[in-house]
Amino acid sequence: MTTPVCTSASDAATLATRVLPHAAYPSFSSYVRARQPILLRTARSLTANPSDAEDLLQTALAKTYVAWDRIEDHRALDGYVRRALLNTRTSQWRKRKVDEFSCDELPEPEPMPHGDDPAERQALHDAMWRAIMRLPARQRAMVVLRYYEDLSEAQTAEVLGVSVGTVKSAVSRALGKLREDPELEPIR
Repeated sequence: MTTPVCTSASDAATLATRVLPHAAYPSFSSYVRARQPILLRTARSLTANPSDAEDLLQTALAKTYVAWDRIEDHRALDGYVRRALLNTRTSQWRKRKVDEFSCDELPEPEPMPHGDDPAERQALHDAMWRAIMRLPARQRAMVVLRYYEDLSEAQTAEVLGVSVGTVKSAVSRALGKLREDPELEPIR
């Protein structure tokens, strides 16, 4: 059996109504359009990852769609979908694969070399950017292009439309200001 290929959304809807006679529920579409943001907020409260929340909501809505003609009281749809969200999340949680094995010796992370603490590195990075932001705009642009964008002096001069000598002198003055910056003093 071959599967027909749809070229547009209207063809897909026509195909769906032929394959599944109950496939076109305009009331379901309007319900999803109206309630999706609220239901997504509920799904996000059940998962830590926003992408997982979207997947969870889609799965719950698919289950709701399949049962749409069996749901008698459409005023209680939010409760039905919330229960589907919770049941689906519980099933996912129970099925998750745990890759933990007991062992005789606990694995310890390798000690970091002295001065290679991620928090210290981030503090240094933040302090450096604050110091760079205090430079005059022209010097700041030259330092960023030279050292963060890794352009040569000639390329920096070309980008800014100045001479190479101007870049050299401005970068030299900027580095001097950075060396004297009191916030960067503890790092030296």
